[in-house]
Amino acid sequence: MSYKVTSLHGYISYNWKGKCFAMSMAYPAFGAFLLSLLFFADTSVAATKSDVAAEARQFLDTYNLLYQGLYTVALEAAWKSSTDVTPEHTGQRIGAEQAQAVFLGNPWVIDKTRAFLQQTNKLDELTVRQLRMIWLKAANAPGTIPDIVSARVAAEARQSATLDSFSFKWQRPGAATTEPITANQIDDVLTSSTNLAERLAVWKASKESGIALKPGLLELRELRNRTAREMKFSSFFGLQVAQFGMTVPEMKALTEKLVQDTRPLYEQLHCWARHTLAERYHQPPPRLIPAHWLANRWSQHWPGLVSSVDLDPLFKGRKPEWIVRQAVEYGESLGLPHLPASFWTKSDLYELPADSPRKKNTHASAWDINLMGDSRSLQNVKPDFYWFGTAHHELGHVFYQLSYDRPEVPFVLRDGASPAFHEAMAETLATPTIQLPYLRQVGVVPADMQFDQTQWLLNGALDQIVFMPWSAGVMVHWELDFYEHNLGTNELNARWWQYVEKYQGLAPPEPRGEEFCDAATKTHINDDPAQYYKYAIAFAIKYHLHMHIAKKLLHQDPRNSDFAGNKEVGKFLYNIMKVGATRDWRVLIREATGEDLSARAMLEYYEPVIGYLKEQNKGRKVGW
Repeated sequence: MSYKVTSLHGYISYNWKGKCFAMSMAYPAFGAFLLSLLFFADTSVAATKSDVAAEARQFLDTYNLLYQGLYTVALEAAWKSSTDVTPEHTGQRIGAEQAQAVFLGNPWVIDKTRAFLQQTNKLDELTVRQLRMIWLKAANAPGTIPDIVSARVAAEARQSATLDSFSFKWQRPGAATTEPITANQIDDVLTSSTNLAERLAVWKASKESGIALKPGLLELRELRNRTAREMKFSSFFGLQVAQFGMTVPEMKALTEKLVQDTRPLYEQLHCWARHTLAERYHQPPPRLIPAHWLANRWSQHWPGLVSSVDLDPLFKGRKPEWIVRQAVEYGESLGLPHLPASFWTKSDLYELPADSPRKKNTHASAWDINLMGDSRSLQNVKPDFYWFGTAHHELGHVFYQLSYDRPEVPFVLRDGASPAFHEAMAETLATPTIQLPYLRQVGVVPADMQFDQTQWLLNGALDQIVFMPWSAGVMVHWELDFYEHNLGTNELNARWWQYVEKYQGLAPPEPRGEEFCDAATKTHINDDPAQYYKYAIAFAIKYHLHMHIAKKLLHQDPRNSDFAGNKEVGKFLYNIMKVGATRDWRVLIREATGEDLSARAMLEYYEPVIGYLKEQNKGRKVGW
């Protein structure tokens, strides 16, 4: 070989025909662009190879090294722009991601990958999986339309900056002026207030970001669809679905089945909830639940309805740092990889003061910065039950990342077996947070405090079952219409609320015209688009894994199990996680649990609440 690539301490050095080049974090765009040009200029060695397998290996070896270096620079820039939103950091992110896009979508990469994929009978499975992943990454940034790719990268960075720096304001009932309010404060009011006027005011405030985000989202639809269609995908939605090895009709059928299979239980929950809420607010029971009656801004979870299972008071006096350390200790107690010291020094885990000059993304996330163990988390932790579960979930992502960040997994496959699988493993590792044995073990729930098992499960169903029509119904169909069917700009909000009514049985508290874009208030619509269905699929996978662990490995009651400190559970999960994306996600589920994906395990887990709900709902109209 006439070139060598290494990645070390935040820069990439490149030795090409005796000349040494370096790309530092200070000049990522120029350096990355130079590297990609040099890589693709020296193709003479590969071109003379007659052995397809050897040529493919050579291509992949070099691609993976450059991929890791450029990925690291881009992630570092994105991290800075998310944790300290400034025009400078947004500009640096744009430069780094544009340079990465030059590499990922280089026409030479596309041509070579296409040629190799036409000869898969001569290649092993690991090689083919890498090539298919490279093809999907190229489709997000095809170098055949560089101006469009560059415009998309810039537009996405601007959209993220708008989202991350948005300052919420609300007008208290009876007040003459508006005042600032944070995302956590909005959630606090929706969680605790019984004043419908106050609830309506903060709910409306939570939707104001959609107005600011709508123009950028429309611009992004055009740019995202053009990049995907350049590579012969039906739309950007079709490209995202391809990450699961599925077609759009296949994904639509899968998500619709998950919704329909859980619908009977959801309708019972909906009926019970609307009567419970009507009593709380001293209103007649409605056919559709007004969205501001619920404690979540998007009604994707319905917390606080089971008064006997309010755990927030049990966190009084706890520090946010305790919550994060507990999540870390839990994963490590299973024998999963220990977190590096850099996790603690580089993560951004806690809520900023309301008057902080620094702005950051408030949505919890986990970041694998360099695909070599530099895992971090961005959170907004405060001491309550929601953040206790969220911290365990995000650390689940981190433990997954550390499991596959190993030499046996090529850089381009250091990811979840599918986008849903990453969420599934995070959810599986967070399951103890809704199990009494673990909550007692860590001292959250006193040993002498008892809970009615049916009420405990009901509270869980109002979180997990309620999530399915939102994630596999509303989000799937709106984004499918938006990208695949080019939903008209004058019907974005109407279609959104049409699906909210159809799948969730909810209504806006007052008319919402097309001046609003309530879909855009959801972070994922902007930053993680056209794949929210991964969360619904992840929930289904989680219950398959959880029921298998409890019943088959530990022979425990799945609803009252204790995994903490159990190395057998850790080994079972690690063996799934360590392979990264080198195996098909559906095969992994089948091998691990002995059955294909469905809602069966989820429904089995919540089966005890069905009889209770039917008894409570006697004489009431179930459904809407």
